[in-house]
Amino acid sequence: MHSSDGSHAIAWQEGFGRLGSAFLTHLQPTPLPNAQWVARTPEVASLAGLPDGFLHTDAALQAFTGNTVLPGSQPYASVYSGHQFGVWAGQLGDGRAIHLGETAAGWELQLKGAGRTPYSRGGDGRAVLRSSIREFLCSEAMHALGIPTTRALCLTASDAPVYREEAETAAVVTRTAPSFVRFGHFEHFAARDMQHELRQLADYVIDRYYPACRNGWQSASANTDNAYAALLYEVGQRTAQMVAHWQAVGFCHGVMNTDNMSILGLTIDYGPFQFLDAFDPSHICNHSDHQGRYAFNKQPQIAYWNLFCLGQALLPLIEDEDITVQALEAYRPTFSYAFRRLMCHKLGLPSATDSHEAAATAVIGQLLEILATNRVDHTIFWRRLSLSAQDHDYERARELFLDTAAFDRWLLTYQELSAQSGQAPDANLMRNTNPAFVLRNHVGELAIRAAQAGDFSMVQSLHQVLSQPFADHPAHSAWADFPPDWASSIAISCSS
Repeated sequence: MHSSDGSHAIAWQEGFGRLGSAFLTHLQPTPLPNAQWVARTPEVASLAGLPDGFLHTDAALQAFTGNTVLPGSQPYASVYSGHQFGVWAGQLGDGRAIHLGETAAGWELQLKGAGRTPYSRGGDGRAVLRSSIREFLCSEAMHALGIPTTRALCLTASDAPVYREEAETAAVVTRTAPSFVRFGHFEHFAARDMQHELRQLADYVIDRYYPACRNGWQSASANTDNAYAALLYEVGQRTAQMVAHWQAVGFCHGVMNTDNMSILGLTIDYGPFQFLDAFDPSHICNHSDHQGRYAFNKQPQIAYWNLFCLGQALLPLIEDEDITVQALEAYRPTFSYAFRRLMCHKLGLPSATDSHEAAATAVIGQLLEILATNRVDHTIFWRRLSLSAQDHDYERARELFLDTAAFDRWLLTYQELSAQSGQAPDANLMRNTNPAFVLRNHVGELAIRAAQAGDFSMVQSLHQVLSQPFADHPAHSAWADFPPDWASSIAISCSS
């Protein structure tokens, strides 16, 4: 599609922006000097319905750096509230995110780092190159792993200074999703007893993203025609699936505040995240998390806690505490089932719904215990186990353990379970479930250092490799190897 002057034009449609001034503030991005491309994702451009070739134009570079406003776009920042580290934080909002609007293909475009908004709370509204590279790469890595996530359209850089712990340079990530509505949007209006706006928001989300909720919610324990209870239930189901994926792949989000929880069950707001190196269930990846609230093994329970906050916010609409609790409680069995199913796939076993469910659960639990005791590298172990199943030789997995006798005992139970199911572990399933490549902190750090020196080639190569994480990529095998000693000194905080 092209406009009359021959330039590319994007087709927009009404989305969240139509809700009005109680929900958002219209504003303009703040320009940055000397914009340059760092990386782009043509697949996402196509998904979002952008015109062919637009992502390779100077017009796109300027628009996605915040230097110009695309024709038809009406930029805005939205207001929300939330609980941060378990404490009510009051009003928050898009402090450094500016929405460009929703494309006709149904994807919202959002600039992260394009300047101050009314919700910046004293901040500069900017993002630094370091954290922007991490978000860009991880968004796309998570998608390629099959994990629900926002997507990253492109990343641009500027030499404008941004001050965090030290002077850094600015960058803007253009991220996209069907919606960026968060649990905190609902908390905001509930806390202010703005029930008209609360209902308006809930109706918008239901009609736009969960239309089946208008038929109510039926389960073994509940039968109601309440659309708002159905919404809570569906959000809980999606959240359970998302967190099960996190736990299976070893992903630590790092800052699961209610304002960082997507109403669509998407992984959102990549800040102090980390993929586990050594398997440590109590690992804390966020150096700002002094109490360990968001430790890896606490993520499933924190997600439930956040859903409870959403349930409280929706209660004035649901008007029935019992139904609200039943909708919330459905999260737990869904998470357990989803996690067990994913772990069985990692082991190349039939789904855990069969008659061997208890035995499969025991095998998984035993394995996680010896992985933690031996501090085995999470990604490398699962990849080697996949190759071991393929070769019928488990030595390459066994040698990762200091306590080889413990591994041998586990291997015996694993093989017995396989025999009971009547089939060998499915090596192809394992190879397509257990990635060779994840975005390890130290690899990301190397790409960041090169980019800060003006070389974006490693960012672009990593982008390509992480988009095919189950392939071997022999030219980049070092990125799938054990982390170096210095990797443990990388500190990731909320300011990252």
